[in-house]
Amino acid sequence: MKHFLYILLIVCGLVSCNKNKLTNPRYTGFPVEEALKAQVISLDTVLFRYPYRVMVKDSIAIVMDLHNADHFYHAFTYPKWEHITSFGKRGEAPEEMLSGETFHFYSLDSIWALDANKMEITRWSISPAHKSAERVETIKLDKALVRTLDFSPMDSCFLVPDYLGKYRYDVVSKEGKLIKSEGFIPTENNYEDISLPALAQAWRTFIDYNPQNGVLAMVTQLGEVLEIYNLKDGTHSVFYGPQGEPVFRIIEGDCIPTGIMGFSNVKVTDKYIYTVFHNRSFKDIGAAYKRGEKPESGGRFIYVFNLKGEPVKKYILDHAIQCIDVNEQTGTIIATDVNHDEPIIEFRI
Repeated sequence: MKHFLYILLIVCGLVSCNKNKLTNPRYTGFPVEEALKAQVISLDTVLFRYPYRVMVKDSIAIVMDLHNADHFYHAFTYPKWEHITSFGKRGEAPEEMLSGETFHFYSLDSIWALDANKMEITRWSISPAHKSAERVETIKLDKALVRTLDFSPMDSCFLVPDYLGKYRYDVVSKEGKLIKSEGFIPTENNYEDISLPALAQAWRTFIDYNPQNGVLAMVTQLGEVLEIYNLKDGTHSVFYGPQGEPVFRIIEGDCIPTGIMGFSNVKVTDKYIYTVFHNRSFKDIGAAYKRGEKPESGGRFIYVFNLKGEPVKKYILDHAIQCIDVNEQTGTIIATDVNHDEPIIEFRI
């Protein structure tokens, strides 16, 4: 964590796909800015160690704990936040999980969870009446995908970021097999002496897909880049913010970020694209560690774009957050704040 190293996954061919220099559209600001004050949710925080993601569906909320010693996932009633059950037991047994990277919650019997260390996607079913969770199916991911850190389910397949650098995302069957790969890293620079996997690590993205409008949104963990693939009409758009693309250097095979920490989450709703943005320089983060301080974790901004990628609104927050879930019908954003003992908060928009 202190050195912010991105270890190369594999050594392969040099970058050659960016010789035709790109010029991507820029956005410089947002037409509307608004400050939001969080309401802290009271619940049993003894269950948590590092609650990172949260999703709400109807009367159920699920929180993913990134570093929990016992279970990665916790289900609660909503909006009362009464504990129902914990699932995704940590361990090396066949029915256990080595890691919890992310999850998607569509219904009580359709909760998809990614275990990057085991390279598995599992589907869970929750019974609030019986206060239990059942592991319904397990999908082993194709070894060609290397170590998958994010995914988004579709009706008949999964979308996952490509981590080898030749493409931008992969389409994977519900049996876990690689079907095809699409896109390219939209860098404006020519990297002739950097391996593709190193470039892919610098351009690591978080993704979300909305089946209603066919929009796949991708945001970079470093720098400030938004990509939009409309899978219904086949269009692809790229937008650079003021901080531009990821900035890094290669030292002894390691990719070292030297720019900013960018986005940490993206949500595509029926109308908009919501993102959590940090805008914290690694220089400042490193200086804080040298002073013996623990830097605040998370971003204090939520950027909102329309489905074409045009800036709509910038929310300025009174808490630093990692991930969000958005309900446009109720005007509610639920978020995780790992800096405080009460980590689940809510914003009204």
